[in-house]
Amino acid sequence: MKKEYSGTDFINDSYITSLYTGKKENPDEVRRIFAKCREKRALTVEETAELVAISSPELLEEMYQTARELKRTVYGNRIVLFAPLYVGNYCINDCKYCGFKKSAKSTVRKTLSPAELEKELLSLENMGHKRLILVFGESPIYSPEFIAECTRTCYRVKEGNGEIRRVNINAAPLDIDGYKTVKAAGIGTFQVFQETYHKETYAKYHPADTMKGDYLWRLTAMDRAFLGGIDDMGIGALFGLYDWRFEVLGLVTHAVHLQERFGVGPHTISFPRIKPAQELNIPLPYEVSDADFKKLVAILRLAVPYTGMIMTARESEELRSELMQFGVSQIDAGTHLEIGGYQKDASAGQELDKEQFQVGDTRSLDDVIYWLLKNDFIPSFCTSCYRKGRTGEHFMEFAIPGFIKRFCTPNAMLTLAEYLMDYSSERTRREGFRLIEKELAAMEDPKFKEQTMAKLEQIKSGTRDLNF
Repeated sequence: MKKEYSGTDFINDSYITSLYTGKKENPDEVRRIFAKCREKRALTVEETAELVAISSPELLEEMYQTARELKRTVYGNRIVLFAPLYVGNYCINDCKYCGFKKSAKSTVRKTLSPAELEKELLSLENMGHKRLILVFGESPIYSPEFIAECTRTCYRVKEGNGEIRRVNINAAPLDIDGYKTVKAAGIGTFQVFQETYHKETYAKYHPADTMKGDYLWRLTAMDRAFLGGIDDMGIGALFGLYDWRFEVLGLVTHAVHLQERFGVGPHTISFPRIKPAQELNIPLPYEVSDADFKKLVAILRLAVPYTGMIMTARESEELRSELMQFGVSQIDAGTHLEIGGYQKDASAGQELDKEQFQVGDTRSLDDVIYWLLKNDFIPSFCTSCYRKGRTGEHFMEFAIPGFIKRFCTPNAMLTLAEYLMDYSSERTRREGFRLIEKELAAMEDPKFKEQTMAKLEQIKSGTRDLNF
């Protein structure tokens, strides 16, 4: 693949470092920024640095409360659910922290055959999943054409009321034609994580003689995705490789760059912390504590108010429960990272020689949904925005005035009702309909409430895939 650098290096390491080095908390400026956040306005990188500098318990609590308010205002109390599906783990890179690195001798390599992929999809559909992210190792064998064919398979395979309605992709950066190929297959979001935005650290962990060793090629991946017609993109950093403050400001810089160049920022931001993996025997001097992790999630929520924030099952149930209150809008559930892992016995433990990293939250999808319901979160499998064309700039047209909350809450209720009727345990069904009744009672628009109730009755009578 001939490399085409359709963007410039927008990360200035020395400038980003200067924004937080030696910086002291400024209460007056911080409270001005909080007021801006309550107006649902995105922050500059410099304003984000002011939040990074917060250290006093009083201002930290103010920040968490502001993040809670913002999250509820923009997203309501819904949590979007998805499942990662690892298709293949062959990789030509040698990232020192990854269980799939090419030098890992004990890693079991595999690519799902078409028949095996179908079996995985049926297993996921029979759990109740509607949204997937397909994960591919970075290897030429996982070409745009291969990714596109896997995507088409996901949409084709259906059983009973089960179907996959949204397929996102996590794969190697592509050229513009490659993005066009996968876009034509109907993908949703295309994820590429920079891992670390700090150039010296990036070079330390990604050997120069590998595809991933090219920092600029990876940094401009989302620019090419836009030029290839993909307007929903996911960015992320792997926290623990370098100073978390730099990575937060790098992510916000990336979001600002995309907004300025293309008129829309990233659809999602992910912030995984590094976890144990096969043959991981390197020092990690920048591991992020739970306290700093909580802080960085709140900062990102305030800095990019209309960007979805993904917290994966790397984290524990306890931490996920706390962080969902003020930042997170999407989580995975019932997660298996082994190639072919969704056909395993549910009681089987992890096998790190077949997986990329260690999972912290190993509960089933139904257990996670029950837990969300008990905490008054609405589990959502909604895909209506994507299928109705509310993506990219069009998404922002709806999101900024607050319409997304208006659409998303009833759509979440409808997809939850589908799950409760088709797949849930009895205890989850009781809790689910309890919360649906509570949400209906709180709806202020009588006409919209009537329409929602009518669609819910249709779902109870067997109709599926209703949305607003």
